[in-house]
Amino acid sequence: MQVESGQLWRHSFKRWGAFAHDLAWIPVALLLAYWAHANFRLMTPPDYEGFLTLAPLAVGVQAVAFWAFGLYRGIWRFASVPDLMRILKAVSAGAMGVAALVFFLRVEGVPRTAIVLFPIFLTMGLTGPRLLYRWLKDHNLKLAREDGQRALVIGAGRAGDMLVRDLLKDDHYSPVGLLDDAPEKWGRELHGVRILGPLTQLAATVSRLKVDVVLLAMPSAPGQVMRQVADTCHDQQVRCGTLPSVSEIAEGVSSVAQLRDIRIEDLLGRDSISLDDSIIRQFVDGKRVLVTGAGGSIGSELCRQVCHYAPAQVIMVDHAEFNLYTVDQEIQRLIPADRLHTLIGDVRHEGRMRDIFRRFRPQVVLHAAAYKHVPLVEHNPVEGLSTNLLGTATVAGLASEFEAEKFLLVSTDKAVNPTNVMGATKRAAEMCCQALHDRSKTAFIVTRFGNVLGSAGSVVPLFRKQIEAGGPVTVTHPDITRFFMTIPEAVSLILQAAAMGEGGEVFVLDMGEPVKIDDLAREMIRLYDKEPDEDIEIQYVGLRPGEKLFEELFHCDENLVGTGHAKIMRAQTRCIQGPWLEDHLAHLRTACQRQDEAEVRERLGRLVPEYAGPSTPPQPEGKLVEVLEERRPLKVAGS
Repeated sequence: MQVESGQLWRHSFKRWGAFAHDLAWIPVALLLAYWAHANFRLMTPPDYEGFLTLAPLAVGVQAVAFWAFGLYRGIWRFASVPDLMRILKAVSAGAMGVAALVFFLRVEGVPRTAIVLFPIFLTMGLTGPRLLYRWLKDHNLKLAREDGQRALVIGAGRAGDMLVRDLLKDDHYSPVGLLDDAPEKWGRELHGVRILGPLTQLAATVSRLKVDVVLLAMPSAPGQVMRQVADTCHDQQVRCGTLPSVSEIAEGVSSVAQLRDIRIEDLLGRDSISLDDSIIRQFVDGKRVLVTGAGGSIGSELCRQVCHYAPAQVIMVDHAEFNLYTVDQEIQRLIPADRLHTLIGDVRHEGRMRDIFRRFRPQVVLHAAAYKHVPLVEHNPVEGLSTNLLGTATVAGLASEFEAEKFLLVSTDKAVNPTNVMGATKRAAEMCCQALHDRSKTAFIVTRFGNVLGSAGSVVPLFRKQIEAGGPVTVTHPDITRFFMTIPEAVSLILQAAAMGEGGEVFVLDMGEPVKIDDLAREMIRLYDKEPDEDIEIQYVGLRPGEKLFEELFHCDENLVGTGHAKIMRAQTRCIQGPWLEDHLAHLRTACQRQDEAEVRERLGRLVPEYAGPSTPPQPEGKLVEVLEERRPLKVAGS
């Protein structure tokens, strides 16, 4: 508190000092105007006629104009064109006020020439010291920057322009050049810093200019560019930083304070996604939205993004108290308190969920609650099935009973040809939603996608922890691959699919090409300036129970159909008979009540015929990518 008071006092002192400086210039400028009227000769008392009357009037009028036009909002250190424009407006308005008073009060002996020249001299008196002060500060900062880190900026667009400007104000960095792939920019300058050439010259430029740090000013840079920059910096042994991505940064904002190290999410990033905000807004705007699993990675991001589309209410439900509390603290800043409801509840408990539906009658249900950790669910099949299948059946049934407009199930690629309990329960949950859609007013929609980067329990946080501990990094198999997507990217596509869906669809999100986990581990080790197999050991520990060598996004009997969005496809799945499904669900409920794991597995196999228990068929080289390319529609319908 004392520090804040001291800062406020210093700020106030500087403002009043600037005001006193400007007031002192008013009589000086008026005196110079009189002197100019006298042709700059030695003045005699008659030459001063009217001065003593006019000076107090000028001081009073100009003082009001200075404050009215905000001359003291700016900082002399950063005086720029907007500040000079404010001075011109304030001086002009004040001068016209002074002239009007001279006319109406009939002040005698005031030369018209002095009235005309007064604002010119006053403008010079106010702007000159400000520009001189800025020049002196910039000169001193330039001398101090010579000891700062030599920075090379990648990207000469808007973000690069703003970053260079901020670097020039920071004595920790000395920008020595920029690289940009646009030929028309080569040889030009940004704030005096030269654009040297394309990104292909990065290694040579770093070596030639003795660069200490490379700063990437391309918030929407694709992962390929990120990898190129990161690999070159690693080889050249220089630090590398980047501005936040588009999903992390407020529009039009970039600064040195926001610079961070390149993360593995950046290296795996893809081209930015184009969203149809209008249909998402129509889907959410003014609606009561229930999110289950709101404390999880996907559920919490669903809450964040939903809040941007003006929902009438957001009802967050999760059984994990601390996770829910953490998300609640964040979402409170995004939505008014009377529109946010944070509830502890378990989707397996029908009584609790029924009470929530009765109280809030949600129009949109986003069901993200699930157990997703493959080995844990494999060893705890009863709990996994109770949540992933029976919990889904409970929430979906209530959504239908209370006539919600749409119900969205967040599914997974592990539901395709499952070799583990988790995947089989998610496929069964998909079937449950499909069966309900045929006899309900509610539109049931399923979205299926692969792994998300950075989610709780995923491989990226595990690798990060292992690397920071000095290793070893554990990889299950040298050839194991997974699809990856960032959490914001996945959720934005989920909402897009939910808004597009009319009911009964299983949407498959375009995950790009699969990533070898071994390559992922090696990239992460390099990001820590370590060498894999030298500084950090990589151990291959074997596939875990129920784990597959590769994942698939669709079953061999499913056809992929294009949609109105290039990143979203629709899988045509087999029809599900409601009575047949309900019979299996009844037997599974009984088996869960008895904690009969063997019957749960056996019944789950009957319900999901493609579930054959843990097995890992070999993957022919390149087969998955080839199949995806063959099945992906060449032309997207409606695009």
